[in-house]
Formats: sequence, structure tokens, C-alpha cells
Amino acid sequence: MRGLTSRGGRASLAASGTAIAGLAAVGLFTVACSTGGTGVQDEGAAHADAVAKATPSAGASTTGETQFAKTVDAVELIKSDPKVSERVKADLKPCSRDSYPVDTSYGNLTGGTVPDVVVNVMTCGDAVGMGTYVYRENGSRYENVFAAEEPAVYSAIDRGDLVVTKQVYAKGDPVDEPSGEEITTYHWTSGKFTQQYWVRNEFSRAVGEGDVVASEAPQPDGN
Repeated sequence: MRGLTSRGGRASLAASGTAIAGLAAVGLFTVACSTGGTGVQDEGAAHADAVAKATPSAGASTTGETQFAKTVDAVELIKSDPKVSERVKADLKPCSRDSYPVDTSYGNLTGGTVPDVVVNVMTCGDAVGMGTYVYRENGSRYENVFAAEEPAVYSAIDRGDLVVTKQVYAKGDPVDEPSGEEITTYHWTSGKFTQQYWVRNEFSRAVGEGDVVASEAPQPDGN
């Protein structure tokens, strides 16, 4: 899919009418940006291919760093979270056996001593983002401090900030050929995520199209 360089790189989204119909049914985009707080934004997001998990080596200095200690059950977080829509929960099913279409990232977003958790929920067939969430440890549990639910939305951690990408579709766009994308960067400030930057990229339709006319080399004179 075009524009994936800004998303951290999950490959491409295959065209699928079924996927678009299912995504349209989601039709929900909610942002929760603080403990107990909610807000509505026009930004959304798109897609990262691999989740890098770094564990500090024994004896390494952890000054100013968050020690990676444990992983979480991302599927259970989503299913037990009252802030996640019933539509997303209903669509969150294993793609094969017990393999769920969920990407999980760990990193220091909110300044805590335990890594925060970013969970992206996707479709099985096309890996299209349906919802993205940030969880922060609060005592013995994890609390949802950010939520965005909309077709083709995806979040990633970039140097301590949350980067949310949303694919933009015009009427008639196939799922693997959006007209553009919107990228929004959030920073945790005073107990909530606040918008820092916003970028909109519009993709050219001329790239890769058009006829190629082969030119013929002049023929030598036979005389």
C-alpha cells in the first residue's frame, strides 16, 4: 500500500470488497486521551509491519529508561475493555487456530516505570486496521488512555511519541489504493495525549500509469 514508509512498514493491503463493507460497518472513531477523559479528533491511522521489542541486557544502565519486564495478553485487554466498541470485539476472532490479528508494541509513552502498551486490531484477510489503543499501567491493571476506531487506522511508538496514521479514501478507491493518508503525532503532557503535529499526504494517480511508447532505432541504409 502506498505511503507505508511513514507507518513503520506493514506490507500492503489486498483489495477486498468484503473488507471494505466490514470496515464501513465499524464507522467509529473515538479518541480517549487521559485517565477517565474522552475527546473527539479527526485524525486516525494506519499500519506497522513488525513490532520491535528491546530488552535491556543484564547490568546495562537503566537511568532514564523503562525496564522491559513483562508482556500482556493484548486480546484479553481488548475484550475486557469497556472503551472498546462491541463491533471491534465481535470482529476480533482468530485468523487460524489461536492466532489473532493483533499487533502489540511496548514503549515509554506516558513516563511511567512500566512500559505502556499499544494494541492495533486488524482484519484477518487484509490486515486493515480497525482500532488502535494505548494502555498504561495503573496499579495492578492496565488502563485505556487512548482509543481510535476507524477503518485503516494504525498507531506506532516513535521516540516517546504516539504516531497515528489513517488512510484516506475517496469514493471508488480500492482498499489497497487510498487517495492519501493523515499522520498525527501525540505527546503525553499533564496526564493526557495532546496533538503535536499533523501531516496529510495526497498520492498521485499518475505514478505507474500511462502508455509507454517504444522508440525504434534508425535502420542502417541498405545502399
